[in-house]
Amino acid sequence: MHATNPLPCPRTSPSDRPDRNAGDHRHSGRHGPGGHRRLLRQAGVVDPGTQRPGPPQDGHLVRPHHPDRTAALLGDGPDPTPWLLDGSRVLREAGATVIAIPCNTAHAFVPRIVDRVGLPIVHMIGEVARHLTTLSPQVRTAGLLATTGTVRAGLYQEWLDRSGIDLVLPDADSQDAEVMAGIRAVKAGLRDDATTALLARAARRLAGRGAQVIIAGCTEIPLGLPADAVEVPLVDPALTLARALVRRTRDSTGGEAPPHPVSLRG
Repeated sequence: MHATNPLPCPRTSPSDRPDRNAGDHRHSGRHGPGGHRRLLRQAGVVDPGTQRPGPPQDGHLVRPHHPDRTAALLGDGPDPTPWLLDGSRVLREAGATVIAIPCNTAHAFVPRIVDRVGLPIVHMIGEVARHLTTLSPQVRTAGLLATTGTVRAGLYQEWLDRSGIDLVLPDADSQDAEVMAGIRAVKAGLRDDATTALLARAARRLAGRGAQVIIAGCTEIPLGLPADAVEVPLVDPALTLARALVRRTRDSTGGEAPPHPVSLRG
């Protein structure tokens, strides 16, 4: 990973800042629907040892106008790096001690910010690759359902190749007419049978080409594709990230509740 030359960061309005007087928080930044809330809920689900119900208390940084990451990667939109950097600064000043980004596509911009945010970043795609190496029977081929930006950036290709796992991708027609159509439907609030059918067809095509697992490589996909709609295991990167956060914070606190992890919804 590397840092690029510094970019100007947008000013942050007072409404963007977490409430510093609201007690002990897990500070989280949200830049889109679904993924951030699921991450916090899953962190609570996979941490049954905590004394509190659900995840620790949560302070939100809401950024509804964060630039679209796929558009940026395809050259059709502004670079979101300044927003990621500015959100990291706000949350660091609010007491965050670690960053998690529950957006697959946003990880294309992690190399630009990793040396500049002043906090460790738990890399979701790296955690998925590590998780796949622990499964039995051994996973040799995985399928990926993700945004076109994530696919073209080669994010999963790079990490899975390091782990000796082959990756199969939808063809161009399936990517556009099934995967992206399904993602857009979920973002529009259409989590119905038609949306599930789109994503399930794309998943079946990948399984038919040898995929032993399907990676739901966009945080909207598990919202429209139930695990039982896929004939092979469905890997949810947000759940994998939540488990990694719990594991990391438990290790650093001797089993106590996690102190101030941060989620930047990319």
